[in-house]
Amino acid sequence: MAEIRIDKLRHSYMANPQSEDDYALKRLSLTWQDGGAYALLGPSGCGKTTLLNLISGLLTPTEGTISFNGRDVSHASPEERNIAQVFQFPVIYDTMTVYDNLAFPLRNRGVPEDEIKTRVGEIAEMLELTRTLNNRASGLTADGKQKISLGRGLVRSDVNVIMFDEPLTVIDPHLKWQLRSKLKELHLRTKRTMIYVTHDQTEALTFADQVVVMNQGEVVQSGTPIELFEMPQHTFVGHFIGSPGMNVLPCEVRGGRAVFGGEAISVGNGEKATGKGRTEIGVRPEFISLANSGIAAEVIRVADAGRFRIVETRSHGHLVKLLVKEGEQVPTGQTFLAFDPEHTQIYEDGWMAGARR
Repeated sequence: MAEIRIDKLRHSYMANPQSEDDYALKRLSLTWQDGGAYALLGPSGCGKTTLLNLISGLLTPTEGTISFNGRDVSHASPEERNIAQVFQFPVIYDTMTVYDNLAFPLRNRGVPEDEIKTRVGEIAEMLELTRTLNNRASGLTADGKQKISLGRGLVRSDVNVIMFDEPLTVIDPHLKWQLRSKLKELHLRTKRTMIYVTHDQTEALTFADQVVVMNQGEVVQSGTPIELFEMPQHTFVGHFIGSPGMNVLPCEVRGGRAVFGGEAISVGNGEKATGKGRTEIGVRPEFISLANSGIAAEVIRVADAGRFRIVETRSHGHLVKLLVKEGEQVPTGQTFLAFDPEHTQIYEDGWMAGARR
């Protein structure tokens, strides 16, 4: 296992990049602790797989360094980095049995057969593959084949890091939660350093201890699932995480308070705001409530979402969404909204005022 340190890393697929736009991955620095569970989260084309391939050694960085346990591996081969990688589409040997598929990485390294038998047995039990060990892999379902891919990454006890590149994409939706739960269980049992790439916020937030949110080749925030939800450092994080996403509304900044539609709103970071650039307030639907006074709004739509309802309102020409518990009265027509000051923040040019960039 390894601590992974990324220092001032940048990468371009062009031979001679001239401007920042020429870089698929903008400059970033990160440190991932030994034994942690991490996720790279973002939309397609944001740089997640590029970063994963740089860490694995499939790409060599244009600038910066990658270190495993203090050793610079920026130009080392994947074999020298001693990693295991699970891809989006299961890579298995159909003509082999499940047992032989799981044993393959160990046999390649000359591990004694008795040790292979023990390791394969342990991993098969973890993945609920014990009953199929003697079956040919070609007869398995897609989730069964992906379990073999997971098992081949886990069967080696000497890997520095196990990396997953959208491993559940081809899995049926009703089976995804089972494999997701199994993967989290495996991490808790094995304590391996794991990095999980996905565009699905549910997968990232339920698996990882720390989530790195990426957009347009740069890291916009790295934090725990709670930090990303309650204190998004960028409006993109607020939009991308949560359902519905964060409300982002234009405002002015006056005396440490936000002014929206001529109405002053208390915020959590008003004293840090400069009032320069594009200024907005961000507040999640969970932290807005219906009130008898406050910000004037009109209810335009109510959608039932089970334990709560999504209420869409219009205030000063802008759509504002909030969540209301099932059974709570929702007025028709005119109403008022109250924003929780501790969870309402000012953003300047997309970034939370006062946040480190």
